[in-house]
Amino acid sequence: ADQVTLFHALRDLVKGDPLIAVQLAPANLHWLSDQALSTSADLAAQSGAPLHMHLVETPYQKAYAKRRTGGTAFEHIRRLGLTGPHLTIGHGVWMTEADIALCAATGTRLCHNCSSNFRLKSGVAPVQRFIAEGVPVALGIDEAGINDDRDMLQEMRLVLQVHRKPGIETPSLSATDVLRMATQHGAGTTPFGDSIGRLTPGSSADLVLFDWEQVTRPYQNEAIPALDVLVRRARTEAVKAVMIAGDVVYADGRFTRVDRDAVMAELKAWFARPLSDAERERIWLSREVFPHVQRFYDGWLEGL
Repeated sequence: ADQVTLFHALRDLVKGDPLIAVQLAPANLHWLSDQALSTSADLAAQSGAPLHMHLVETPYQKAYAKRRTGGTAFEHIRRLGLTGPHLTIGHGVWMTEADIALCAATGTRLCHNCSSNFRLKSGVAPVQRFIAEGVPVALGIDEAGINDDRDMLQEMRLVLQVHRKPGIETPSLSATDVLRMATQHGAGTTPFGDSIGRLTPGSSADLVLFDWEQVTRPYQNEAIPALDVLVRRARTEAVKAVMIAGDVVYADGRFTRVDRDAVMAELKAWFARPLSDAERERIWLSREVFPHVQRFYDGWLEGL
């Protein structure tokens, strides 16, 4: 009930702001009751707000869904009314073939978090199967990127290379596929899907401008398509400017609205402070509990 109240309060707070919107994010099956999940579905239907939900990121979550529901996590949330074009599944690494078909049939979206899955040993999502079935796949970074720098250009290169099975004729993602994941399909996971993610008449002027000479130095064969060059070679140092709805928020290495150096200095000072008694106790507790957690999950992955 508190979450429902907070949702409505936040929606009222940002009402009329063209750059801010609030959506729903039921965390995951293993953290929520069926009542909480059903309430999320009802709120989405009533408000029109889209949903984002992590699901079967790890094999343990797949095993949990089987134990709790007798089937798969995706089947269960579909029965509770959550699936559809308004829902984005975060991860979906351990979805079954039947889940993928059902995801496509319901129009449900997926957000692929490749480097996070690597870092946390979660597995590799069957992205090409999703795309082959017509599921809109977006590209995300999640909380635990591959080297903590939140680099979407690096993430695009990683995704382009990861989903390549051996064989000359074996299908693989193209640079166009990956760019679409990072832009158009990424936009589709938000409340702004109709106005961002593409450069078309009527869309917001959301732009990233690159210094092409810096991207291509010392040489670039002109026969290589520009999108391939962008995805394979562009680095953050080559970004000249960023615009949001026509407003320049980054130019020539500096943010125009935020003093980045001051923010980083403040963060450094905050994290350098001595740990509180409560923080030290939580660290101690996590170390004490972990062996018991490991024993609890013994055998969970057998037969998956």
